[in-house]
Amino acid sequence: MRGTIEQKIEALISMKKYPHTLQYSGNLALLEKKKISIVGSRKPSQYTKMMTHNLSLALSKAGICIVSGGAMGVDAIAHNGAKSSNTIAVLPNGLNHKYPAINKNLLSSIEEEGLILSQFDDDFKATSWSFVVRNELVVALGNVLIVSEAELGSGSMRSIEFALEMGKKIYVLPHRIGESSATNRLLQDGKAEAIYDIANFVTEISGVTYKDKIEDEFIEFCKTSPTYDEAIAKYGEKLFESELDGVIEIRQGRVFVAG
Repeated sequence: MRGTIEQKIEALISMKKYPHTLQYSGNLALLEKKKISIVGSRKPSQYTKMMTHNLSLALSKAGICIVSGGAMGVDAIAHNGAKSSNTIAVLPNGLNHKYPAINKNLLSSIEEEGLILSQFDDDFKATSWSFVVRNELVVALGNVLIVSEAELGSGSMRSIEFALEMGKKIYVLPHRIGESSATNRLLQDGKAEAIYDIANFVTEISGVTYKDKIEDEFIEFCKTSPTYDEAIAKYGEKLFESELDGVIEIRQGRVFVAG
């Protein structure tokens, strides 16, 4: 489905000015779900990539829809982690453009299975100010904002400012000193909370006890003797933890349940 959203979206009342028009393509039912916005660096570290994917995947499995801006880096990882059918991409341009071009396939998949939103005419091309407009909408749609990685002075700072103005709770990934200066500053100033345990965070946010579910799924997956690459792509840090705990073994590039 494609068209203009006519009904009022309560979450957007927190914006400085309610959108004059809101174009959509995809599944409008996603707007009725609990949503979390995830933003961050276009050039995230390997740690941020892994943690963002795992976090988005876990939240999506707990029934939460992931909202982001369709950009390179953290945005694309968040969308991919949630899977196309449970994510909303907010564009800085009209629906006739898939920008950035590197994310064309991802955005097309979201348009087909999830939901794409835009405040602009179909043929409008992104400009510097339209990214700011996009960022405000991304933040407004989510119940809370997660900032995976961001530096002071980066574009993500505007999203952070919007969240603070709207009174949204902000969560960040913990980073080492000298990395992700914006999120570390938020923690230092008491304006954000760190996510130290994904399973506990998902349970707190969603009300769904996620840890037991993911444990069962992980063990069943490992019983199929997947390749190491398949397992790391699907479960990330969970694979390392389980190997250290003696739950699984890695032999000749494949994963096996220990015992």
